[in-house]
Formats: sequence, structure tokens, C-alpha cells
Amino acid sequence: MADFKHGLMGCFDNCGICIVGYFLPCVLAGQNAEKVGLGSCCMCGFLSLFGFPGLYIVARTREETRYIHSIEGTFLNDCILTFFCPFCVMVQTAQELDEGMGAQIIIRQ
Repeated sequence: MADFKHGLMGCFDNCGICIVGYFLPCVLAGQNAEKVGLGSCCMCGFLSLFGFPGLYIVARTREETRYIHSIEGTFLNDCILTFFCPFCVMVQTAQELDEGMGAQIIIRQ
């Protein structure tokens, strides 16, 4: 099993993603969700504005990212991390997905 290439607190590994995540977290959440096949960017971004649905979208996106990149972990851990630091989770997920975009990603359905 692999591990995340970027740490949870590695926000500044990609300053562009960090800036988008800080000023427009709903956009970053939507983009991440769309990349892993959870729905459209607009719908998931809109849902991320609302407490529980937003946390669920971000946690599910992290879970799908772990699945795609064969990263060890559990959905419960994803939920806990998302609850305490959703910004860090979104940025880490975006960085992981951007690195994987060069290779072919197979999305389960």
C-alpha cells in the first residue's frame, strides 16, 4: 500500500492550490469531487457550503482518492480528519489528484 505524497500540513507544496483552497474552498471541493467521479463540480461545490453535506463530500473525495492511488486508510479516519481540518484535507487531496493526472486514473463506478 502507498502513502500520500504530500503531508496533511503540506499546504504550500503547491501555492496555487493553497490559494484556491483558502479563498474559494467550495471550488476546490467541487473540483476534487469531479476528478474522482463523485458528481459535477458545481453540485459538489455547492453542497460543500453546507455543514454535514460538505464534510461528507470532502471525506468521500479523500476516500476515493485513497482508493485510486492505493493509499492505506479508513473512511472513519477520513471523516475525523475532514471534521478537524477540512482545508488541509482538500488541499492534500487536490495535490494528490494533480500528481496522478499525468497517469491514467481508473474511476470505479
